Amino acid sequence: MSAIKKLSLPQNLTALAYDSIKRYIMEGDLDEDARLTEEFLSNRLGISKSPVREALNSLQAEGLIRIEPRRGAFLRRFSAKEIKDLYGLREELEAYAVGVADLTPQLIAELHTSIEHTRSLVKAKNRIGHIEEDTHFHQTIAKASGNAELCRVLSNIHNQIWLCRCKSYSLSSSTAVQAHLKILEAFQKNDRAAAQSHMRMHIALVRERLIEFVTQKDEAVDENGASHGSSREIDGLASTAAD
Repeated sequence: MSAIKKLSLPQNLTALAYDSIKRYIMEGDLDEDARLTEEFLSNRLGISKSPVREALNSLQAEGLIRIEPRRGAFLRRFSAKEIKDLYGLREELEAYAVGVADLTPQLIAELHTSIEHTRSLVKAKNRIGHIEEDTHFHQTIAKASGNAELCRVLSNIHNQIWLCRCKSYSLSSSTAVQAHLKILEAFQKNDRAAAQSHMRMHIALVRERLIEFVTQKDEAVDENGASHGSSREIDGLASTAAD
């Protein structure tokens, strides 16, 4: 007779805590001085501190937060250099994905649907929905490459730059539809070189706008003498515990 395996409840709770905290961060409403403590999060989620601690460690490993001993977790701050590096890597990987993607009718149809959805989201000024659909467009091309490792790395990069994009949504939302259309039209003509060129220009434009945005923001902080060391706890996280 086989033995009944013990349920891995702490692991399940860790996964639930990870998903809840990550989604909360991704909504883009937190400022960089908001402090996420284990005690606050465990109370809000209705679970113990242990799974919360594991979830925060995973989020730090992904580059979304930084954990300071005895202080808590804070949103990651991106310097202009970090944005340049992330977008430079993203540009090379996505240009590669465009070059090797399997250009099936299904892929073309899915990209077309994504563009139309993006158009509607931009018109509705749905920030989170637009960023999610924009990410979906790029991930769809990556998946068409058949390279799981490429998809994994790009997914992590997209998660990190999400924090920047939520703060600077207006900088890139107006150009996304046309940029994606140019990539799709090149695919339809089976012109991979043109598709790669349009992908590189699309990513480079967003990169330069983000770098300018971050640089101006840092200069404004320095001029106003604002402190980077202050912190405040935040609210609004839904409970993960079962009803």
